[in-house]
Amino acid sequence: QVQLVESGGGLVQAGGSLRLSCAASGRTFSSYRMGWFRQAPGKEREFVASISWSGGVTSYADSVKGRFTISRDNAKNTVYLQMNGLKPEDTDVYYCARRAPSNDYDVWGQGTQVTVSS
Repeated sequence: QVQLVESGGGLVQAGGSLRLSCAASGRTFSSYRMGWFRQAPGKEREFVASISWSGGVTSYADSVKGRFTISRDNAKNTVYLQMNGLKPEDTDVYYCARRAPSNDYDVWGQGTQVTVSS
């Protein structure tokens, strides 16, 4: 059973940076595309970024392009989200997820809170 555990969230002032990590259990991590999402209370979950199994292809939501960078280290079974230039509207719970061959995200972490103060 694959498990994803996020870490690295916290409180930061606007303009600051955070790096989120998502550690995956299991031997097949490197076979899967991974993604980061975020969700605020009462709102739908929002796509943030994704990365291919090799790390060579990435995709970003328009709202984070140029500020966030997704990366992965398959040797460490970990995917990262470097967040720079944080804004109060980036305040959310951030989740990592595994993308199945069906293109659905089928395994989710428990989330990590990011709070950006103005």
